[in-house]
Amino acid sequence: MVRFDGGAPRPEIPKKPRWDWENSNAMRRWRTYMGYSKSEARGSVVLLLLIAGVLLVPLAVRPFLDTPAEDDYTQDRRDLDTLVAQLNEHRIKGGDRKFPSRYPERGGYGRRGSKYPPVAQVALTNFDPNMLDANGWEARGVPHFVAVRMVKYREMAGGFKAKSQIKKMYGLDAPVYERLAPFMQLPDEVPRRGERGAFGVGDGKFAKLDELPSKFPRKPRNLQPFDLNTADTTQLMQIRGIGHGRAWGVVKQRNKLGGFVNEAQIAEVWHLREAPDLVDSLRKYTFVAANFRPELVQVNSGTFDDLWPHPYIGKPAARRLVAHRNTHGPYKTLAEVAAAGMMKPEEAEKLRPYLSFE
Repeated sequence: MVRFDGGAPRPEIPKKPRWDWENSNAMRRWRTYMGYSKSEARGSVVLLLLIAGVLLVPLAVRPFLDTPAEDDYTQDRRDLDTLVAQLNEHRIKGGDRKFPSRYPERGGYGRRGSKYPPVAQVALTNFDPNMLDANGWEARGVPHFVAVRMVKYREMAGGFKAKSQIKKMYGLDAPVYERLAPFMQLPDEVPRRGERGAFGVGDGKFAKLDELPSKFPRKPRNLQPFDLNTADTTQLMQIRGIGHGRAWGVVKQRNKLGGFVNEAQIAEVWHLREAPDLVDSLRKYTFVAANFRPELVQVNSGTFDDLWPHPYIGKPAARRLVAHRNTHGPYKTLAEVAAAGMMKPEEAEKLRPYLSFE
């Protein structure tokens, strides 16, 4: 359509076509992937009818089935109630077991079966804790596991010296201790060194601590100095604080060195590096004889295996000493040994008493 208003003709605007959903590409794709054919639609209807029939058949058939009488249910309830009553009675009385129990009954805390039979209790009178065994403590109301622990502690400590030691026993209840404390023939606290100690054995008199029975031999108080290069581990262990391990360490270091040339070398023992007080005790009770001569290291004829075990040489220095000697000939002075072994002056000076240039 063209309008004429006395001017140029106005162009005609084309109309937008209407959306045809039925013939669109989207509809075609939906029909292709989601649609059903006629045969598929018929099969679906038949399947739904079958499912409905299966669900409705039991409801239609139930009125024609025989329903049990009410008396049958009543009898079943009576039988069930009787069975429940019998089970309850059997559980309360414990029942007659025809098989051994998996968990044996225990006779109290710390007791297993009849291994530890009950101990008859005795009337409390004055007693010496150092003379009681485990049964003696149990007869006074102490639990078995605590009684065994107290006996072991007494044997390891060399006897009880005060009530405070018994009070600190792990597992001993405070009421039990308070009941036994007035009858213990012991002081309340451990006496100081040199004072009279615990009660004697059954004599009612105070005795010295050294007189109490001990599992380990006591070390002498007044020890005479002895030669450090001839003493064995037994003699070294007489010094307070020196046990078998530390005594063995001193002897081992002495054998590696070839003998101590002065008491200061004790501080070099590996077992005594963190115990300066024990080093002082060893230096106090030992000495090195003036005429002692250590075993010498043959620096000019010894092999690598002969040199490296010495504590002042070691493997790196021994390897360098042998290589330098094979190249430049035998050593004549300590300075040559120190230079060849790359030793510090203080290390070479400690090695001086042990060197032989033959």
